[in-house]
Amino acid sequence: MAWTWRFEKSDGTEVQPAVEPEEFSTQGDAESWIGEVWRDLLEGGADHVFLYEDGSRVYGPMSLHAES
Repeated sequence: MAWTWRFEKSDGTEVQPAVEPEEFSTQGDAESWIGEVWRDLLEGGADHVFLYEDGSRVYGPMSLHAES
């Protein structure tokens, strides 16, 4: 299994991430990574992310903006 992220702007267009991800072998590894780099991704132009397992969407969109 491969876990990957998709990065989008608020209008739904895909953007290249400011921090290049890898393919993760577990969901936990993918989620730990996003927890470490979400601020860099936000500063680089991504507004929300989607998590995929072997090409199938698991969840998203998940906002990178802090809740107010």
